[in-house]
Amino acid sequence: MSEPVVLGIESTCDETAAALVRGRTLLSNVVASSMQEHARYGGVIPEIASRAHAEAFVPCVSKALADANMTLQDVDAIAVSAGPGLAGCLAVGVSGAKALAWASGKPLYGINHVIGHIAVTQLQFGPVHENTMALIVSGGHTSLLHVTDIARTIDVVGTTLDDAAGECFDKVARLLGFPYPGGPHIDRHAQHGNPQAIKVPQGLTQGQAGAKHPYDFSFSGVKTAVARWVEGQQALGREIPTDDVCASLADSVATVLAKKTMRGCRQYDSDTLIVGGGFSANSQLRAKLLEYGRSNGVDVRIPEIRLCTDNGAMVAVLGASLVEAGVAPSDPDFSIDSAMPLTTISL
Repeated sequence: MSEPVVLGIESTCDETAAALVRGRTLLSNVVASSMQEHARYGGVIPEIASRAHAEAFVPCVSKALADANMTLQDVDAIAVSAGPGLAGCLAVGVSGAKALAWASGKPLYGINHVIGHIAVTQLQFGPVHENTMALIVSGGHTSLLHVTDIARTIDVVGTTLDDAAGECFDKVARLLGFPYPGGPHIDRHAQHGNPQAIKVPQGLTQGQAGAKHPYDFSFSGVKTAVARWVEGQQALGREIPTDDVCASLADSVATVLAKKTMRGCRQYDSDTLIVGGGFSANSQLRAKLLEYGRSNGVDVRIPEIRLCTDNGAMVAVLGASLVEAGVAPSDPDFSIDSAMPLTTISL
């Protein structure tokens, strides 16, 4: 078939999103975030997010179709995030997508939204090559993956043993008095600080633990070390150098991610690295990965900021990749999987 037109629907956390692609061309991309409704609570409240998805689903899909100047009948397939994510949020998107698929007679793909973060780079950089490494960094995931075939075969090389990078940033941000979400605040302050001002440990890089977990990540100790340093300064009555704290934290986390990722590229003899997930919007991480990529001969592909956070485009592009590869659609009565393993690309 010619390049498939796919409607992608995303509702795993606090963004309701819908997008249309034709192959690897983005036709429309609509995102409605309930972030502000969660900010007062310092984190995402699943019940509030689920209700926001229910309210935003029809307007988002309608606008995505209108922006692309299409109707459901112009669509070749529908793709929806079926996991991992918050169960109530996933249920809204999947039930809505099933209703659309049934009403229009279109095939439906329940996809892994984390793998969507890899697939979306095709909009900027073209097809995902065989033997590509992928680093997924978000609020809940820090994972190093080896991609053999974006539609069929992905293996987990490394994963988070405790706090993900995004969680670490949010917890330190709360300690520094920043509102939720804390990551962007740390990013801005870090740009004005000295990354060498405070000695921040680099988790799972030294000794037996580092040797045992060469590709895994641990940021809980990083968070604790920064917290103890801040508390120590406060106990002495000293003013906290916020910019320096943020810069030192950001540099430590970015360096660990870059070092371990490049080690993975060498291990698999891969010269391409795809980076995805909301935390990949962090400017220190982007700079560090590009720097390490240049010195290691690795082509680092980081999407533009609007495609880093959860969006419908990533779901639609993965759906298009599945259609093009001849992968069968999901069974009509497939269930959501809030803890979907990263080796599962579609249900």
